Amino acid sequence: MAQSGKIDPMHQFAIEPLFGTDHLSLGGFNIAFTNSALYMVAAAVVLWIFVVGGMKRELVPGRWQMAVEYMTGFIKSLLIANVGEGGKKYIPYVFSLFMFILLANLLGLLPLGLFGLHPFTFTSHFTATGVLAIMSFSIVLAVGFYKHGLHFFSLFVPHGTPALMVVPLFFIELVSFMVRPFSLGLRLFVAMTAGHVLLKVLAGFVINSANASPALGFTVGTASFILMIGISALEVLVAVIQAYVFALLTSVYINDAENLH
Repeated sequence: MAQSGKIDPMHQFAIEPLFGTDHLSLGGFNIAFTNSALYMVAAAVVLWIFVVGGMKRELVPGRWQMAVEYMTGFIKSLLIANVGEGGKKYIPYVFSLFMFILLANLLGLLPLGLFGLHPFTFTSHFTATGVLAIMSFSIVLAVGFYKHGLHFFSLFVPHGTPALMVVPLFFIELVSFMVRPFSLGLRLFVAMTAGHVLLKVLAGFVINSANASPALGFTVGTASFILMIGISALEVLVAVIQAYVFALLTSVYINDAENLH
């Protein structure tokens, strides 16, 4: 927490109960409605409004309908490129996943501090990104074993592998496969956390230099503020790229389950 004029760059990630729900529990587990839950609900509501608003199916589509059709077409192309025609049935899931992460990333960048509110990016928590990664990984496992049964294990032994290398390569590939949900969730979590920490550190430079002296405020403060503007623009790009990478890797992993090599 900020104390004595100092800004704690990690305070922005603190999960806090809202609306007096901090004492709510179920089965011994705290189920308080937190700021993280609030932004998850907000991302889901915005996604729902976006999709519903674009489902008019008018002959001459408006901008909203065109935006929804463009995004669904983008995900469709992504799945066909990585999975093939069989990937079309995953469009609802991958589209929802991509948009949910994208909206979560962008909502956390809103300048709500100007209005005395604290924006929260729940994708900067590994618990949230980890759950999203486990969801994708679970689908891959379910599809893989449903379509191929125990033959799905052949995924871990590439064609042409020498007989002596089958056993060690199987375990190496198995470990690599099992690490996928961890790396998938970790990548998004680290990218979003690093950017927000950097912005908060620069904000601290601006405020503290201005409080120290007018000369420091003009030099260090101005330079930090200009850098903040550039980093903020870069963060918007990172928000989009990270959502895309998550959807892309999910498509690649689904391809492993759909089309065994």
